[in-house]
Amino acid sequence: MSFVGLQSFVNSLTDLANESNVRAVALFDHEEVGSDSTHGAGSPIMNELVKRLTNSPELFEIAIRKSFLCSADMAHAVHPNYSSKHDSNHKPALHKGVVLKNNANQRYATNLETGFFLRQIAQKNNIPIQEFVVRNDVLCGSTIGPIIASHTGIRTVDIGIPQLSMHSIRETCGTSDVTHGINLLVAFYQQFTALDHATKTD
Repeated sequence: MSFVGLQSFVNSLTDLANESNVRAVALFDHEEVGSDSTHGAGSPIMNELVKRLTNSPELFEIAIRKSFLCSADMAHAVHPNYSSKHDSNHKPALHKGVVLKNNANQRYATNLETGFFLRQIAQKNNIPIQEFVVRNDVLCGSTIGPIIASHTGIRTVDIGIPQLSMHSIRETCGTSDVTHGINLLVAFYQQFTALDHATKTD
């Protein structure tokens, strides 16, 4: 997802003349050990970034409310030997698109609003996405999404490319899902501002 994030960021830069927001990509260390470090997602880096860009307490608050974060980590595809761990309607598969991740216990940061933005952008651009909801009786890992969202107040969605054998030396994902991920995030970078404005009510 680091590659997908960087490549989509670079590919999205062709229309900056029409962009009123600031685009950024942030890559963090230490996610596997809790993110609480000077340069992990639990550090003050995200807030410091917005503060330095705005250079004003008032503008900082406005920028936080206008910001949107795609927390892009990998997602568990259905393992053929453990398909019972997934609900029948939430079985991410390889080569079927990026996974939009949900969890009632807030292990993922996706909510009704943030999920809507990703679904709208994917639908508009004919980019496949998959829905994943963790079963209530199955333990679930987490991502940096809830960490950053709770520390900053930035609207956040959790997404990821489906893979098998997560955390093993044989992690496997579908090559077409890398393309789907890049296409989705390029579209997000280029279309989020207009979509966000269109959904605002006075």
